[in-house]
Amino acid sequence: MTTSSIDLEWKRFTLQERISRFAVYLVIVVSLVWSWQSVEVIEEFLYDAPEQLLDMFQRMTPLDYAFYPSSIHDALIETLHIATLGTLITLIFAVPLALLNAPNITPSKTLNWIAQFFLVATRSINSLVWALLFIALFGPGVIAGIMAIAIRSIGFVGKLLSEALAEVNMGTIEALKATGAPWGSILVKGYWPQVMPAFYSIVLFRWDINVRESAVLGLVGAGGIGVVLNDAQNLFQWQKVAMVLVSIFAVVIVAEIVAIQIRKRLI
Repeated sequence: MTTSSIDLEWKRFTLQERISRFAVYLVIVVSLVWSWQSVEVIEEFLYDAPEQLLDMFQRMTPLDYAFYPSSIHDALIETLHIATLGTLITLIFAVPLALLNAPNITPSKTLNWIAQFFLVATRSINSLVWALLFIALFGPGVIAGIMAIAIRSIGFVGKLLSEALAEVNMGTIEALKATGAPWGSILVKGYWPQVMPAFYSIVLFRWDINVRESAVLGLVGAGGIGVVLNDAQNLFQWQKVAMVLVSIFAVVIVAEIVAIQIRKRLI
């Protein structure tokens, strides 16, 4: 009796998977080459960048510490106010849109699509663009910055909150409905206890992001520390520019620490 042995070769990917992976790699390489050719990089500036960076660093030192109490401090406080008020105003619009976007709360597909449209539209436009639009409406200043931060944050907060609402345990909700509880009680007693940790995390995380975004809104005239930074740059006062940048960095770090500590105590 003869037995025929069959040699089996183990392969990690099938032929179709290897072809698909190769196609993805090819598309990435072609996209990089195409993008690089269309960017029009000026080689002289690229080669000269390290020398220019060293020269700018030398101009920035030493820091102009006297500039902080005279101009930077008040602008930083204004920046924090822009971020905080913008985040609070966001909740006025984001929470209703999140409720409309959650299919287990609002079963209407039409209302879901309408809410999703506004959530996508608000977060798809950069805060600087929103700031320019509101500057045209309200003029340069803090109001334009607050509204830019608020509108920009609606999509972020509303999207994440609606996903948290959609993932709640429906057992409690069905029990409340079975007892004949009104819609408001179902939201407060059923949904809110389950999404409360996610809600606080989302709001604090967005506030942390808004502190950073508020720091640059002044570059287009929407108030905050960006105005001071823009003025110092236009006057080529690099020591003051460095002091502003260090101050922004310090505020961002402090805001991150504060957000983490508040999150630990609330959740």
